[in-house]
Amino acid sequence: MAARNPADSLAALADERIDHRFKGLPPDAEGLTVGELAAQRRNLFTGGFTTPVLALSAERLEHNLALMETYAERHGLAFAPHGKTSMAPQLFARQMERGAWGITLAVPHQVRVARAFGTPRIFLANELVDAAALRWLAGELNADPAFRFICYVDSVRGVELMHAALSEAGANRPVDVVLELAAGDEARTGVRTEAECFEIANAVAGADTLRLVGVAGYEGEVPQASTERVTAWLRRLVALLVELDKAGMFTDLPEVVVSAGGSAWFDAVASVFAEIPELSVPLLKLLRSGAYVSHDDGHYRRLTPFNRVPEEGALEPAFLLWAQVVSRPSSVQAFTNAGKRDAAYDLDLPEARVVRRDGVLGPATGITVTGLSDQHGWLRTAPEAEITVGDWVGMGLSHPCTVFDKWQLIPVVEGEGEVVDYLRTLF
Repeated sequence: MAARNPADSLAALADERIDHRFKGLPPDAEGLTVGELAAQRRNLFTGGFTTPVLALSAERLEHNLALMETYAERHGLAFAPHGKTSMAPQLFARQMERGAWGITLAVPHQVRVARAFGTPRIFLANELVDAAALRWLAGELNADPAFRFICYVDSVRGVELMHAALSEAGANRPVDVVLELAAGDEARTGVRTEAECFEIANAVAGADTLRLVGVAGYEGEVPQASTERVTAWLRRLVALLVELDKAGMFTDLPEVVVSAGGSAWFDAVASVFAEIPELSVPLLKLLRSGAYVSHDDGHYRRLTPFNRVPEEGALEPAFLLWAQVVSRPSSVQAFTNAGKRDAAYDLDLPEARVVRRDGVLGPATGITVTGLSDQHGWLRTAPEAEITVGDWVGMGLSHPCTVFDKWQLIPVVEGEGEVVDYLRTLF
């Protein structure tokens, strides 16, 4: 079945009723629709919200969306941001409004979510071998001639499984696939050698349910990544593309695709993709960076390419997790009521940024998050730390990929705390 009207699907999110499922929201808002609560424009600190509560800065979100739009345009790149970072259809729509080619996803469920909200072009950064998912995909492609879908392929066995499932499903349009080149022998998925790539390309050519349209990979998996190592792998990816083109693998295509780009090395991607020689068919250079939406206060703050090329601009951390101090057992220790259920912790711990007491905001001087329990944050406090039970502590978070999935409905905040919208996630 083809996707619903995207405007109707997005509008329906505002009709969802507030209840106990959505943590941090005001208890007295139960029964209101999301749209009705948003229209009240409550204050995050005085409007009945309970801690812990995650807030997304409206201004910083807009800044980050605009910055990556102009970056892609400046470098001649199409942009398919990785939607699995947020799984928020409202963000998908805003990214498309900002000129995104489409959305990148990782697993079939995510593709179904995106299609339910009208996403017209999807890049699945994985090999798709699930027969049930392929049957659904065949029906979606059959029903909607405008739907564009591309996925990885990295094995002859994968080609065989895809072909069998699509044939059984009666697919009347071939599924576009790109060869995934591994970022190294110890990397994650992907083909290890160019010789294997040609074997797989020939297998695709023999399957009328599939169409080879290019090459792709993820440079973030390059072992001991550095600009030099990442650049070398990207040039290898480009060389594979050129050799496949010379071998006539892309004859009669409207365009060929080359794709890479996480959130740590997209400057290298832009640089190497600018070197690609003219091919026999038009070229779509597809960047997939996704964590830029909210950026972060840890991992990507240190690794962002904008640190290496500051004249390109700067992303801004857009999340603050607000928790309350619930225990101050000693002069060097305090505990908040936010833990692993609320904050990302797979790469870096949260960083205390601001303290709110009696309506006044101040810097979180001398306060360090040293650990997370299931529902407590461990704080180490220096002598200069001004903190007591009842204070609200605003913390910056690392790795947005594991922040969004902990919150189903996220307040979007302007200025000094006015909540102007709510972001629905669908993991």
